[in-house]
Amino acid sequence: MVGSHEFGREGEQAAVRYLEAKGYRVLDTNYRWHRAEIDVIAKDGNQLVFVEVKARKGDSFGSPEGAVDRRKQDQIAKVAAHYLQMHGMEETDCRFDVLALRETPGSGNLVIDHFEDAFWIERRFML
Repeated sequence: MVGSHEFGREGEQAAVRYLEAKGYRVLDTNYRWHRAEIDVIAKDGNQLVFVEVKARKGDSFGSPEGAVDRRKQDQIAKVAAHYLQMHGMEETDCRFDVLALRETPGSGNLVIDHFEDAFWIERRFML
């Protein structure tokens, strides 16, 4: 049986493969600042995309996308602002996506729902 930490790591790897198959160019994974993290940073054309990956084996703890609440969104936005500042990309067009992964009961296969522009943060509130 796969533990939750290992399942989450496998989910992130599946998310990267999914994004690359859609033509995204992955720039970074598990980008950390302080105690917060962005799972995937990628380019979709000219747009920079900050991706939160949430994987669930079942719905007993709610939907994966539902776990990206306002507190989590604010945390992601602060890390994104740090990334933009550190890379001199403050004026870069960006968005926040959520990839929700669910394990299909009995099969172990993952179903991926991609929520583009999942939430918005005004830049002045990012830091």
